[in-house]
Amino acid sequence: MNLDQQFLNNSLRSYIVIGTIFIVAFLVKRLISRFFASLIYTWIDKKNHSDLRKSHVHRLIVPIEQFLIYLVAVIVLYELQFPAQWNIHLYKLTLQIVVEAIVKLFFIILFIRVGLRVLEFVAIILEEKAKLTNDQTDDQLILFFRDFFKVILYIIGFLLILHFVFNENIGNLVTSLSIVGAAVALSMRESLENIIASFIIFFDKPFTIGDLVKVNNFTGTIEKIGLRSTRIRTQDKTYISVPNKQMVDSIVDNISLRTERKIELDLQLNVNTTATQLAAYSQYIQNEISQLKNVSNVMAYVSEVGKQYHVLHLECLVSMQLEFNEFIALKEKINVTAIQYASDHTIRFATTV
Repeated sequence: MNLDQQFLNNSLRSYIVIGTIFIVAFLVKRLISRFFASLIYTWIDKKNHSDLRKSHVHRLIVPIEQFLIYLVAVIVLYELQFPAQWNIHLYKLTLQIVVEAIVKLFFIILFIRVGLRVLEFVAIILEEKAKLTNDQTDDQLILFFRDFFKVILYIIGFLLILHFVFNENIGNLVTSLSIVGAAVALSMRESLENIIASFIIFFDKPFTIGDLVKVNNFTGTIEKIGLRSTRIRTQDKTYISVPNKQMVDSIVDNISLRTERKIELDLQLNVNTTATQLAAYSQYIQNEISQLKNVSNVMAYVSEVGKQYHVLHLECLVSMQLEFNEFIALKEKINVTAIQYASDHTIRFATTV
């Protein structure tokens, strides 16, 4: 067999060498891809748990394999001479230029795909590590930066395609985009303010996911902190979105960070209630509530006197560790105690005219 025999402008020896390289690459692609995937996992997670390692590394093996095979194909095929008889003209381009452009396009797509898989791979591992902590801010922060870097990778891929496939000058394009970007920034000032506010929320941490907050007369639980707005599930089970700029500029009452809840009660008593009855009533209420569990700083006193009614004011603090249903039950017990005493001692409540 004559290995120097020419076939489509290339020797038989060249085809054999290329075929051998392909076979070797196909045989070792799994080993190489697993090595790189394990290396990335070990770099992120120093503990290197075997179960997590096995389940996560598998996500990255296939895209790395495809990229390696294609990379080898591009390198070895570029060593071959393009057949002269195939080099026909398509409009103003030759078939060789078109084929090279298609090869570059697929190479860039696979490269960006591997980058996206690596990003998701890293995000998943960091998410599982973040779940081990009680703070939910890091969970949201990982998702936020995962989406942010995904956009960056897509932009990089778009610019690479323009430069290597369509031979566009990226420098001029970036300059043009900068001018356009400045104009867009002026027209989207409010959206940019919300994006900046989202970074302030992430790093300043006035509240986190799962916190019960009160803002703009709405009370609810933070379910998501997005790039533009914060989503809150209200106590009425509605789902509202508040722009991040408002969350930063407004006074936000983070109820979850309170150490105690306050219970307040104003009893409007009939003007015929005597001073002795009022004093006895306030003393009784204060003594009774002070004996209740999880209650502290009890105060009961006559806060107002007038022609229409007298006001007996009651307030106390309740531990935040108390479940909501228990809190409601305690509040009901205090109200019933106040009503029961008034009924037993013939104290009448004021009536509205």
